[in-house]
Amino acid sequence: MADLFELLLGTGMRRGESLGLYWSDVHLAERMLLVRWRLTAVNNSHLYLGHPKTKASRNWVSLAPRVVAALERHAALARAGQPKGTPLEGLVFCRPDDSPLRPQGVLVEVRRRAAELGLPRIGVHDLRHTAATIMISSRVPLAVVSKTLRHSTLATTVNLCGRLLPHAARDAVTARAIRKARSLKAQKALRSPRVSPRLGAPGQGRRHGTTPAFTGCHHVAITCHTNANSGPAITGNPLVTPSGRQDVNLRPLAPQQLSATIRITL
Repeated sequence: MADLFELLLGTGMRRGESLGLYWSDVHLAERMLLVRWRLTAVNNSHLYLGHPKTKASRNWVSLAPRVVAALERHAALARAGQPKGTPLEGLVFCRPDDSPLRPQGVLVEVRRRAAELGLPRIGVHDLRHTAATIMISSRVPLAVVSKTLRHSTLATTVNLCGRLLPHAARDAVTARAIRKARSLKAQKALRSPRVSPRLGAPGQGRRHGTTPAFTGCHHVAITCHTNANSGPAITGNPLVTPSGRQDVNLRPLAPQQLSATIRITL
């Protein structure tokens, strides 16, 4: 039954699904198998082959290389007494006379081997939980785990395997912290003024040899007046223009006065 246990641990299939698996539903070349049947024992006596537990349970299952190797080994044993080229038929896991294995017999074998290895007393369904633990510990996304186990909803997987997700909780806290830091940074950037000219106190910036100070990314119009009767004066006013070029527009004034308007980007 070693190959059966490899299948249970590698796929997370239920006991009845593995015992009701037919060779016609196993596709080793594609590394896939189809779950279509479930073998159960009614009152622990009469064997019944029926449909899987839920609609979602009837689905395709991907096979890991180790599971493929186990099934290929089991197929070689099944072909031992058949003519070469004969396709495999019937149940994958069965008795030498091709009759089905009894579910209770699989449970007895699991507990016997666990006792030999000094492991706690477990059931066959615990192998399904072990398969889920292996996937989650390997950081397989929970949605993929749910799909592999063929749960009807993702909530079912969370309820059954949520306690196995300490690293997922840590990742969620880290992700929330990163999002919060980015949000605070964006809010701070929005509150920062994009246009912040500093023209100084009223009356400043009109004295000879002084210029007003400007900060921020904006356009400013500076008008310089030169008059024969007074020294040069500089005035500044914020001016938003569609162009960021430096333009100098000169126009003739009175003989004693020259005015220039300069648009600059700071």
